[in-house]
Amino acid sequence: MHFHIITILPEFFESPLSCGLMGKAIEKGIVQTSLIFPRDFTSDRHSTVDDRPYGGGPGMVMMVDPLCRALKSLPEYFKKILLTPKGSPFDHNSARRLSGEKNIVLVCGRYEGIDARLEKLFDLEHISIGDFVLNGGEAAALCLMESVSRFLPGFMGKQESVGEETFSDGLLEYPHYTRPEQYLGLSVPDVLLSGHHGRISQWKRERSLEITLKFRPGLLDEAILSNEDIQFLRKLEKISLARNLYLALIHAPVMNKMGKESVTSLTNLDIHDIARVCETFGLGGYYVCTPLKDQQILGKRLIAHWTTGAGGLGNPDRAAALSGIRVCEGLEDAVSRIETQAGKKPHIVATSARGSGDISFERVRRLLDGGPVLLVLGTGYGLSPAVFSMADSILRPVCYLRPFNHLSVRSAASIMVDRIIGDYY
Repeated sequence: MHFHIITILPEFFESPLSCGLMGKAIEKGIVQTSLIFPRDFTSDRHSTVDDRPYGGGPGMVMMVDPLCRALKSLPEYFKKILLTPKGSPFDHNSARRLSGEKNIVLVCGRYEGIDARLEKLFDLEHISIGDFVLNGGEAAALCLMESVSRFLPGFMGKQESVGEETFSDGLLEYPHYTRPEQYLGLSVPDVLLSGHHGRISQWKRERSLEITLKFRPGLLDEAILSNEDIQFLRKLEKISLARNLYLALIHAPVMNKMGKESVTSLTNLDIHDIARVCETFGLGGYYVCTPLKDQQILGKRLIAHWTTGAGGLGNPDRAAALSGIRVCEGLEDAVSRIETQAGKKPHIVATSARGSGDISFERVRRLLDGGPVLLVLGTGYGLSPAVFSMADSILRPVCYLRPFNHLSVRSAASIMVDRIIGDYY
């Protein structure tokens, strides 16, 4: 494989490409590199490659002509990649795919970026190595080169190492140990010293699953999991962030179609379906809020039928779901109960099908790291201004880019909960 690197800092690559496995691969001819200097393609005496941006703004922009000439010096059929924050995320599968190329051109930007016309003139694949800021594309190019090269025959000392590493099967890698067996009171796990290959293999798999669930649960969505893997994950005892999320369904004060505050009645479907969502995702609790005494009695009677009455005997799954419901007078009551249960007042997130909101689903997910979060859902025609005044944040609507955004509260609850904590299960 041949990497053609377009960069104004060719010296950046001298040390990384001369040491370690990459250096050995270059010595053996497994990997070849060419450094292409844009200043060699300039026509002025100062070899200028950058200029001030049109429209103003800080910094300088790389000029299109030197980069265009540099790219035209290479055959059209070479794979051309622009390393840019707006590119597709680079991952294990990307590296595997690119390892099938014979020639890869890496365009490394600097300063404030590259004149956008370069992207109109060439078929460039856009790749990003992460959501963070670098001084230029050179460090990103090195990451890509090393990751891609590991798939090349002969690059690794043992080719099977490629198949056992992190992300190779969608999971994080299991922990490793070496001599000594004891160090500062810490021991190597006994199973690794047993010589029993079956038990060692099982231990490695279980540790990979455990570590992935703890640190990168989203990876499990695409990992290939066996029935044994699923059963093991279900048995893990852990503090789940999902337990920090609570739901409250408000029946008063809510708005009616005339734009006035009103009270709505409890509905069997809302109680049952949202309860099943909460149980499925393992939420901390579900609060049905109504100030009407007869509605409170009705709600408790319905719940009792399915938890301690005849309904629960015939449908234990429904009993488990409805056992997490609490009927209370209003939002203040729900907040007080959650504070007592969790030891901390919850961050209140109101929901609405209107407006832009001021918090995204991802930001709500991050709030769960710090303690309880109460997601407040409205009935009727939505929550009243009085409820919004109590909220710490307002969640972005489910389909905020579309003019029609009217879902049943049951559907909205399912979508919202899945977007916030779905990756944790």
